[in-house]
Amino acid sequence: MIPFANFTFFGIMLYAVVPTVLLGNAGRAGRRWAFFITLLYFIAQYSDRLSVSAYLSVPNILIAGGYAVFQWLVATLFLQARLQSKSNKRFYVAFLLALAPLATAKFLPLACPGVEFGFLGISYITFRILDILFCVQDGLIKELPGAQFFTYLFFFPTISAGPIDRYRRFDGDWKSARSREEFLFDLDAAIERTFRGFLYKFILAALIKRFWVDHATGGSVGQILSYMYGYSLYLFFDFAGYSAFAIAFSRLFGIRTPENFDRPFLAHNIRDFWNRWNITLSFWFRDHVYMRFLLAAMKGKWFKNDQTGSYLGFFLSFGLMGLWHGTALHYIIYGGYHACLLTAHDLFVRWNKKKQWCGTSPAWRLAAIFLTVNLVCFGFLIFSGRIGAPTE
Repeated sequence: MIPFANFTFFGIMLYAVVPTVLLGNAGRAGRRWAFFITLLYFIAQYSDRLSVSAYLSVPNILIAGGYAVFQWLVATLFLQARLQSKSNKRFYVAFLLALAPLATAKFLPLACPGVEFGFLGISYITFRILDILFCVQDGLIKELPGAQFFTYLFFFPTISAGPIDRYRRFDGDWKSARSREEFLFDLDAAIERTFRGFLYKFILAALIKRFWVDHATGGSVGQILSYMYGYSLYLFFDFAGYSAFAIAFSRLFGIRTPENFDRPFLAHNIRDFWNRWNITLSFWFRDHVYMRFLLAAMKGKWFKNDQTGSYLGFFLSFGLMGLWHGTALHYIIYGGYHACLLTAHDLFVRWNKKKQWCGTSPAWRLAAIFLTVNLVCFGFLIFSGRIGAPTE
């Protein structure tokens, strides 16, 4: 049961939504209710079996449940060790242990074809557990209650494709008690985003795919360009629609999951684009990979100038982002492509400060938006794997 993938899912969710509205109207739809619904969804979501190989199948709930217990032990043991002394070695051990299940799920099929491991949402859940470990290492988390930890990791609206929440932000919502007025405000926001989600995902994205993308299958330049633009629009409306649903249901249960999109096709440069597209993912990599790498490079004086560290940070961050999407070559190239764009943009900005070649007039801004959109759409063409793939 993939969240928000079809109308059957919304029909099933009425069993949770209706009592939530009734409880919220009475000012009682709090964190205990969010934990209870998340636990019920967890049981229903992972009630099937995973075919690990042709000869072995395992109940999915055992894998997901074992993963939750394992990650809680890793985080709590690291927290206890961190409260006693700050040790980078312990952080690295905890980090590698927390990352191991996702690495296994990604690379085991490559090493042993036909063998699979993992469960729905393991990629996004891994981001959440790593965020906890970073916060523990920074001394920002002092306790990890089991119910809150579980709900944060497996919060059902965001389990399969985000948005990626942060533990400290989630903690504020978890500990706050909603009044009836606050619930009605969240309910209004949930309804608005739900309608937006239906418009984006089930109308616009579906129409674009059916009447545009699915017909742009030829190998000519015109057909590839048509596919590039159609696929880019489809990807946006499908993903933004999903995010709208995720945010809507989160608000209903008292969690104000952050927005994931902000008119990305109006971005006037590639840096601005990543401040607007899949915001929670790009900010996660910015804060936990790029900035930490840059800070370590500056402290250790690894490079003669900060720009070198910054550019290598781009390639590290987007290389990992590409690898996180998948081990196929086109995902790795996609990450490297955006790292090149960000590097080129920074070099151009530095050059333009001296030359004053580009102005700030509306014409220049429109030209910048046009160029950015086309560069981004070409990146999505790489991401799709269409380049080099056989065509009809």
